[in-house]
This record gives sequence, structure tokens and C-alpha cells, in this order.
Amino acid sequence: MSYHYTEAATLLALLVYAGVTCNAAMARARYKVKAPAVTGDENFERAYRVQMNTLEQLALFLPSMWLYAITLTDVGAAVGGLIWVIGRLIYAFSYIRDPASRSAGFGIAFVAAVGLFLGAAYGVIRAMI
Repeated sequence: MSYHYTEAATLLALLVYAGVTCNAAMARARYKVKAPAVTGDENFERAYRVQMNTLEQLALFLPSMWLYAITLTDVGAAVGGLIWVIGRLIYAFSYIRDPASRSAGFGIAFVAAVGLFLGAAYGVIRAMI
């Protein structure tokens, strides 16, 4: 079985993470927040929180998407992955602009990750029975 769609969704998710990581690094330089400090200028802190929250969410999202692909369907996993990517992009742009506006993007990505997790759990249990 091939997983080309899930592979593409994985690359998109990693591209999003690379982008928010670069944004945090540029903000660190722009606002002169010297490592290892993670506080200072509020604009840096926003960029840093976007990066860290995205990293935190990857821990649930990526394994769930891959287990979904392996036990159910490649296309379904990739669709969930694409929804997660869109949600994370909305989250990132919203949080950078105004942290209070981050809820929609967070919610979209979180629902996608939970859906993938539940689908993966169903797929694993089904395969065991």
C-alpha cells in the first residue's frame, strides 16, 4: 500500500513547523531577545508561543495521522492532515496579530488531530479484532 497523500500532508505540516520556527528565530533577532531567554518583547513571545504550541501539537497529530493512514485510508489521513495544516496557519497568523483571536485556528487543528486520533484508535482496534 502506498501513502503518498499522507506523505505530502506530513511534508506540509513540517513546512508549517519550519516556517513558524524561522519566524521565531527572526523575531528573536528583530526584538533582541538573546538566547536562552524566552521572554522579552511581546512580539517575540507571540512568535515563540506559536512555534512551541505547534511543536506540542505535532506530538498528537503526526502519529495519529500515520496510524489513521495505515489502518484506515491514506486519503482520509491526508484530508485530516490538510485540515490540521490550515488550522495551524490560521492559528499562527491570528496569534501573531492578536493572541485573543487564536481560538478558531486552534480549534480547527485540534478537531482535526482528535478526529485522526479517534479514527486511528478505531482502525487499530478493528485490526486487532
